[in-house]
Amino acid sequence: MMLGSQNSLKKQIIFMKKISSITASIFIWLILSSSAIAETISNPVAAFAGLDKITGRLTSFDVYIGETIQFGALQLTLRACHSRSAAQEQQTTAFIEVDQVDLRGDITRIFTGWMFADSPALNAIDHAVYDIWLEKCKISSDVPPPTNR
Repeated sequence: MMLGSQNSLKKQIIFMKKISSITASIFIWLILSSSAIAETISNPVAAFAGLDKITGRLTSFDVYIGETIQFGALQLTLRACHSRSAAQEQQTTAFIEVDQVDLRGDITRIFTGWMFADSPALNAIDHAVYDIWLEKCKISSDVPPPTNR
């Protein structure tokens, strides 16, 4: 009687090891596939739009990573621009720094952080006179890079 019970226990242990192995394999596959889904593409250029609320003029402009551009009294510096492949859910983000230049030439940092193209109101630059928001990240631009100007 004891022998049959031991054989049954051994079969259960072997079965549990197989289940553990399969579960571990599935878990590893899920981790690897989810990291592939979340991969981002680093882009050298970001496309922004800016609104002058006084004149109502809307301006589109490209900024290269490391470049500082002037939009009215604001200076915008792009530090990173990330997007995803066309096959994935789009999420375009840019890390920027925005400074305000006053009439005396003093510079004050008014924003440092991530901006999201999919949710422009989340971290758009909402200044008293100017609004700036991210439109997309790009691999290239019609505007030559700052080193070629």
